[in-house]
Formats: sequence, C-alpha cells, structure tokens
Amino acid sequence: MSTPSFALGSFAGDGGTPFPALVIGELVHPLAGLPGFEGIRSMLDLFDDWDNLWPLLRDQAARRAADPGPRALAASMLQAVAPIVPRQIICSGANYRKHVIDIMIDQDHGLNVGRSREERRIEAVRVMDHRAAKGQPFAFLKPFSSILGPFDDLAVPADSEQLDWELELGVVIGKPARRVGRDRALDHVAGYVVVNDISVRDHLYRPDVPQLGLDWVSGKSGPGMLPMGPLIVPAAFVADPQQLMITLKLNGEVMQHESTADMIFPIARLIEAFSVHMQLLPGDIICTGSPSGNGTHFGRFLRPGDVMEGTIEGLGTQRNRCVAERLAEGAVLHRPFVPLEPA
Repeated sequence: MSTPSFALGSFAGDGGTPFPALVIGELVHPLAGLPGFEGIRSMLDLFDDWDNLWPLLRDQAARRAADPGPRALAASMLQAVAPIVPRQIICSGANYRKHVIDIMIDQDHGLNVGRSREERRIEAVRVMDHRAAKGQPFAFLKPFSSILGPFDDLAVPADSEQLDWELELGVVIGKPARRVGRDRALDHVAGYVVVNDISVRDHLYRPDVPQLGLDWVSGKSGPGMLPMGPLIVPAAFVADPQQLMITLKLNGEVMQHESTADMIFPIARLIEAFSVHMQLLPGDIICTGSPSGNGTHFGRFLRPGDVMEGTIEGLGTQRNRCVAERLAEGAVLHRPFVPLEPA
C-alpha cells in the first residue's frame, strides 16, 4: 500500500479544545481516533515519540486515503490553529544574504550612523562574504506566547509605528539534538512549517546602551509576533528544503519573493551550530531567517487594515489581518529608549 502525501495540523471546532490531526487533502483525521495514537492529545505528544510513531502515521495515512472512515472531518468546518506549541523557538537572525545587505544599507542605527548608503553597501557585502566563509549563525529565542494562528488577526501594538514582517521557513525538530554535526543534522528534522517572525523595529534597538546590541524581548516577543502554519509537512515530502520559494504579499502586492537557497547558513549548519550551545528538543521550532523585502526596506510598516498572506512552496499559505491593539484600562505603554547625551 503506497503512502500518499499528507500533512499534520491542529484544529478546533465550535470553540472546543484544539486537537492534532492527520490531514489528507481536504479531510482531517483526529490523531486520537486512529489506532496506535489514542494517547496523542497534542502535536508535541506526537513529536516526543516521532521515530516510533512515524511508521504508524504513514500506515494510517495510506489506510485513510483508501477509506476515510466515519471519523473524518471536513477541514472547511474546522478552525485551523497554530499546528504546534513548542517548548523552544530558536530564530536565526540575519541569515539571507540579500536581506541582510538591504537591512545594513537601509538602517541608520548603531555602526551605520554617519555612513553614506554606498559605504553601508560596501561594508555589508564585506560582512556577508566573511560570514559565509568563516562565520557562525546568529540566534535569539522567541517565547511560545508569541505564537499566532495561521488565520488569526494580528494586533498592531499601540506604541509602535514600525511593525515589520519576516516570512520564514520553520524547521520542526523530531528527536533530541546535542552537538550534532551538519552531516547528520537533517536526520533530526521531522517537518517544515510556515512562520512569520514579526518585528517591532522601533523597539529593537537600544540607543541607551548601544554596546549591548538588540533587545529581543521588546522587539520580537509580543503576543502574535509569530504567525505559524497552517500545516506541518513531514520532511519526507519536502525534496529539498533549500530550494523552496518564500512569498509574502501585503494587501495583494508581493513584498518578499525569494528562494531558501539564499540562506547564508543552510538548515544543517543551523542545527549543528545551535545544538553545540543548547539541547534541541522534539517539537522545537527553528526559524531559519527571512529573505529580502521587509517593511524596513520599503519604508512601509504594518498598520490596522493590512492583510498579510505568507506562502512557502509546498507548505501552504497563512493569512493574517492586522487590527488595532485593544488596550485595557491602565495599560502601560513602551517607554522610549533615551540615549545618554554627549558630555
């Protein structure tokens, strides 16, 4: 019995508790209703035992494709939620060559102050050449409270004027990884998912303490700052994760359109580098960086009423509408970072 292509997702119906499911075409099969998966109540449960459950999953996919059975549900009748809530989210910063060069040219913070655009371009190319040849990936962590469903509204912070998009390929870890070499790194990957590393640019840089670099909590960690999904596609069905097109549309206009081939550090090198410094766990998400074409480059940031559509080839499309943040009475807003005046 041949195994059809399938995906994994999490869904909710009629305001109920979200459940993990096998997705074949437009039909959703709750995992808890499949033989061998009775104890699987979340996607994290599945990835915690991925090596053992993967063969069962393939078998059930083949059986359900041939005969969906009475428990199959129509995807159109359900709400797709973020497919997984991981223990850890590791983000690779500045990992697309053209994207980083654009950022270094466009931004006038930190070391760029006083430099012309041409001077910034020359320096950016020099830095990228060095990174590719001798550098190491740059990483930061993002809290799981920042996860947003693939079709949920994104609240634009009331105290920001520079909310930015960064569509990315997300890697789902399938088994623990510690000090894993790049030659074996992809053996630890269970699947891939669409993610959008939303950034609050005007809260990211710290002119009050420029020597400390970027502030990841204030610039990357708010609620909804990581739209995820709609589905996780098993690695077995992704022929080459380094040859996928990433496309983000803002109100129907293409803003990002680039291949994962432009990564400075491919997925295997990211896993190698990150596993040297931390324990990667089943279900962890690695956000692999974003290609060129973010709001900073265009001088156009997200505002209420905007609609983002993020697509990665073979992984599906997420759609998030931007709305104004609703503030509770007495809510505290961001206090601007104030640099020390020269003596």
